[in-house]
Amino acid sequence: MLLVAVVAVRVSSRSGLPSLLLYLGIGVAMGQDGIGNITFDNAELTQVIGYGALVVILAEGGLGTKWGHIRPALPAAAALATVGVAVSVGVTAAAAHYLVGLEWRQALLIGAVVSSTDAAAVFSVLRKIPLPSRVTGTLEAESGFNDAPVVILVVAFSTTGPVDSWYLLVGKIALELAIGAAIGLAVGFLGAYGLKRVALPASGLYPIAVMAIAVTAYAAGALAHGSGFLAVYLASVVLGNVKLPHQPATRGFAEGLGWIAQIGMFVLLGLLVTPHELVHDFWPAVAIGLALTAVARPVSVLLSLLPFRIPWQEQALMSWAGLRGAVPVILATIPMVSGIEGSRKVFNIVFVLVVVYTLVQGPTLPWLAKALRLGDQDGATDLGVESAPLERLRGHLLSLSVPEQSRMHGVEVAELRLPPGAAVTLVVREGRSFVPSPATVLRRGDELLVVATDQVRDATERRLRAVGRGGKLAGWLGTGGSP
Repeated sequence: MLLVAVVAVRVSSRSGLPSLLLYLGIGVAMGQDGIGNITFDNAELTQVIGYGALVVILAEGGLGTKWGHIRPALPAAAALATVGVAVSVGVTAAAAHYLVGLEWRQALLIGAVVSSTDAAAVFSVLRKIPLPSRVTGTLEAESGFNDAPVVILVVAFSTTGPVDSWYLLVGKIALELAIGAAIGLAVGFLGAYGLKRVALPASGLYPIAVMAIAVTAYAAGALAHGSGFLAVYLASVVLGNVKLPHQPATRGFAEGLGWIAQIGMFVLLGLLVTPHELVHDFWPAVAIGLALTAVARPVSVLLSLLPFRIPWQEQALMSWAGLRGAVPVILATIPMVSGIEGSRKVFNIVFVLVVVYTLVQGPTLPWLAKALRLGDQDGATDLGVESAPLERLRGHLLSLSVPEQSRMHGVEVAELRLPPGAAVTLVVREGRSFVPSPATVLRRGDELLVVATDQVRDATERRLRAVGRGGKLAGWLGTGGSP
């Protein structure tokens, strides 16, 4: 099943469909109505494994998030994750109650469950179309932030007693978000401080240590009655944006764990669903999904982003890019575990909604981005710089490759203008290595080794990235070099 799921990633990249649909399909095919004929109905186990998978996925997403991209978008993302969620819950619940006839508790549960977006689903479709940093930053940060308030709402609506008043819910959400944010930032900075000063005996231990710190942030946040999901995301953002040894290898390791988490989680969700029961809930799911996609999401984006004067084209893309993926289906197991009446119907509606509207929105997102002229096809590819510490020599060995679209192509070594204390020591071109001269012209596909002292290590990487984006005139053109 794992090998089939890996092959499915290739099929997904060619078809434009998010891979989550293929993973769900594998689970359904192995279930009791499929060829596998596996009977599985343990919602509690699914929820536990799903939470664990979400922690890994959020950690991987945070490690790959560039602080320079999301920093300007944080206020807008916070508004979408709070005000936007509230608007979305209200509009969707009203549609579920008045259009489909669900009683209010079930309607509010569905409204809360489907109000969380999934960045993994969005960027699996848009990875071939670079977007403006404000759009990607807002969508990334929103997906990292909105899990926390949505989980609190779903748990509140899943209680067997009366639901708390709205002002108590708002206060609880604010308190848990504050605790989670404080713990996540603290664990992230403390972990980064420790990793920078402890020389581990093997490079393979660094990725393990980083992921352990991220999971510790979730555990600490949850034990302190805060938002563990927000804590793990913020801790991972911190770890992903400080200069740690073997950083690209760490991100590669986290990406692999993220893929395994997604595969396992979606296959398990596919096993949990009973396909023949979905027939009765298909049209209610379509109606609720239409209200969510055509009304709730656009209205929530419009109201949340009013103070920020974001162009209508970007707001339109953000409205259509509100894909629902792993999180809503996992959250739909909470009322099942709590024994809420009609919870199985809620799960079936959410499952159908996610599948149907991912099929509709996923393939059309790249087209919409191009139609709105938000794709940056000519943008220079950023450099991937890997750092290996030279502890005894008090230096760093930086390795990088010149991508196809990098503006470092055609730049002479001397024109890199690296700070004193840094030098290009080796170039590998077409399998042949040589020591470059100041007049050596760099080409696409070249691999460079750069030695830098501790004092100029960060400045060297900033300069390399700046040249990769802006060419030899990066300093005069004002091209930033922050990763």
